[in-house]
Amino acid sequence: MGLVKHPNVVQLYEVMATKTKIYFIMEYVKGGELFHKVARGRLKEDIARKYFQQLINAVDFCHSRGAYHRDLKPENLLLDENGILKVSDFGLSALAESKRQDGLLHTNCGTPAYVAPEVINRRGYDGGKADIWSCGVILFILLAGYLPFHDSNIVQMYRKISKAEYRIPNWFPPDVRRLLSRILDPNPVY
Repeated sequence: MGLVKHPNVVQLYEVMATKTKIYFIMEYVKGGELFHKVARGRLKEDIARKYFQQLINAVDFCHSRGAYHRDLKPENLLLDENGILKVSDFGLSALAESKRQDGLLHTNCGTPAYVAPEVINRRGYDGGKADIWSCGVILFILLAGYLPFHDSNIVQMYRKISKAEYRIPNWFPPDVRRLLSRILDPNPVY
């Protein structure tokens, strides 16, 4: 978090430690989780666009610093008192130095409904592309009010994710449909 000082990332001010505990002094973001806004239903397109742009700005900045979040989801996106989005919870993040000799990350982590197919398939993955997949899932949720890949059986949900089997609601504008079809592509080599 010390590497990513950005207006859309929760700021880390200080780290202190005792023999048994580590304390993080962080920015207080009192607006709550984006999840609570979406739990009430889908957002209007202009509001969803604003949050998505802020998310992409933060993720792009993190990637430019060699940091990959790996657990992007509405519960890890906070809103300040002015409605500014702040990415939080870098507990599963990885730095570019974590890549193996093949140039990929190999730790299977993240929240199942938001994880990219290549993470599930355990063949190694590009942390940046996996984060962008999660951003696509978040955009879908903001506009639809529900997950694109949902199943009570996690194996079935992973199958849907691996094949990118989801239905775009008819109220999504054509430009959003095109964007989601490019982001939620199970073949991240483009």
